[in-house]
This record gives sequence, C-alpha cells and structure tokens, in this order.
Amino acid sequence: MTKEMQEQATVEQGKCVYRTYKDRVFRILFNDKERLLELYNALNGTNYENAEELTVNTLENAIYINMKNDVSFIIDHNMCLYEHQSTFSPNMPLRGLLYFADLYKKQLGGKDLSARSLVKIPTPYYVVFYNGLEKKDEEFVQKLSDSFENGGEGCIELKVRAININFGHNRKLLEKCKTLYGYAYFVAEVRKNLESMELQLAVELAVEECIRKDILKEFLQAQRDEVIAMSIYEYNEEYVRQSFFEDGERAGYGKGKADGEKAGYGKGRSDGDNDRLVKSVESAMENFKMDL
Repeated sequence: MTKEMQEQATVEQGKCVYRTYKDRVFRILFNDKERLLELYNALNGTNYENAEELTVNTLENAIYINMKNDVSFIIDHNMCLYEHQSTFSPNMPLRGLLYFADLYKKQLGGKDLSARSLVKIPTPYYVVFYNGLEKKDEEFVQKLSDSFENGGEGCIELKVRAININFGHNRKLLEKCKTLYGYAYFVAEVRKNLESMELQLAVELAVEECIRKDILKEFLQAQRDEVIAMSIYEYNEEYVRQSFFEDGERAGYGKGKADGEKAGYGKGRSDGDNDRLVKSVESAMENFKMDL
C-alpha cells in the first residue's frame, strides 16, 4: 500500500473512512474530447463535429466535499460541469456552487469587476449522471436553496439536472450517445454478475462480455487492467458507504439500548469493512501490477 493511500485512510468521528481521489471509469471515458462532445450533442440536441471547439477546463487536483469532480468544459459560451454519481448525495448543488466559483475566478483572471462596462461570463450548466439504486426517477432536479437553514429563498440559486443513466432508463439519450450506452451496459453487467460471483470475477467477465459484443471495445481493450482495478475500488467504496448508512440507521433505532455494546460492534464493523476495501484494492493493484 502506498504512502498516499495510507494517508487517505483516515479516522473521522469514530469511523474509518477510506478516501482516494483517483480517476474513475466515467471520468476517464469522458475526459476524451470526442466522447465528451458526443455526450454534449446527445444531451442538447446539437450536432457539433469539431471537438476542438470544446475547451476542457477541469480543475485538476481540486477536491469539493471529499469528492473530485469529473469534467468541466466550455463550448459555445456555455460552461458545463458533468459529474457521475453512484450514491445519491443532496449536497451536489453546494459542490457546484463552490466549483463554479473557482471556475469563474480562473476564467476572469485579474479582470477589473469595478469597471463601468458589463463583464460577460459563460452560462453555467450542471448535469449529474446518476446510476445509483436509491432513486428511480428518469430525471430530477436538486436545488441549492434546499440547503438553506431557514428555508428562505435567499439571493442565490443553483440547480442541478440529475439524469438516471441506469440501463433501461432514458433510452433516447443512451441511444444518441454510444459511449454513455456502453458505460450503462457495463455497469448493469457487473451488477448482474455480482448476484452469483465474487466482485473481481464479476468485473472481469463484464469487461469480456462488452468486448465480445463490441461495446466500448477499443476503450476496454486499451485500458482493461485499469478499468477492472478502478471498478473493484468503486464497488468496494459503494459497499462501505452503504454499510456505514445501515450502521447509522441501526444506531438511531433503539439508541438507548446497550450503547456500549453497540459502539463496539459499530467500530468493529466499520474497521472490518475498511480492511476488506483496502485488501481488495491492494489485491487488484498487485494482480495488474499497477498503482491506483
């Protein structure tokens, strides 16, 4: 285990939380300009053909609420932030507010905002591609104002368009974007395989099935080991988060009963989950001779 990964295994409020901000499959897929333009066209009904018209302005190494953003870019005076989400979080609008503030700060540079002339800025659009299991809606909107403590309107609003990309949802969008379709199919295959086999084998067979069916074939052949290792990490992380959530629910239910015993159980469960996560990631890295 590298020093960086050891440092990111931290204890927070009595729970061991395994953190890493390395690339994910979605991020790597759509950090490619051609694929990103394909997704933008599918989402907006446009037909841009020159990927060089798209300027990627992702802030590298920027962490917002313990998460690294996926990709941001500018095209036709629109500033777009696209993110993937496998576990629902109500805090995406707040993340967006902080991220867009830094993007605009970078965009404006040292421009004098006290000048008499109006300073024009790109129009912001924030889209989350959701493939968690908690929400079944085809599409839903998250608003910054939902976070306001007094429930008031305030003077700032930010809306996040969340789109369900689980396989079988938003069929028209997936049909328009071959890459997004392939990603949704791959995730569905992994989940289906997990019903009857261990995680690593489930991911490996999903990769092989996609290649056999010519789904994300070139991408998966070129980055097979990385995709498998990253997928193992993602699913382990999702499992640990769900375990923490379930532990919290149990702790809240019957709080007054056997507090000491429950605290000991919770710590053992959390530590055990974290150990399994670290071991799975280390095993994948050792098998593929790579450093995440």
